Amino acid sequence: MKKNKSAIKRAKQAEKRRLRNSHIKSTMKTYIKKALNAIENKEIENIDANLRAAISYINKTASKGVIHKNTASRKISRLTKKANEVLLAKTT
Repeated sequence: MKKNKSAIKRAKQAEKRRLRNSHIKSTMKTYIKKALNAIENKEIENIDANLRAAISYINKTASKGVIHKNTASRKISRLTKKANEVLLAKTT
């Protein structure tokens, strides 16, 4: 156990942040999975809504500093690319 007050406080703060960050990351992954499931099942009407929700939450996660902005950009890019492949294949 930590001995001085400041070390105890920092440990409490770190634990609080860890829990918050893990919740945010988990929620982000859920949004991504929903979007990927819609893409895999080729549900055109659900792809757009799920993709928008996922992109919004990924940006929010990056703005809070939970993930790096380049990581967020990469995730968004890959999701959008997959969605566009399906949407373009359906229209042609």
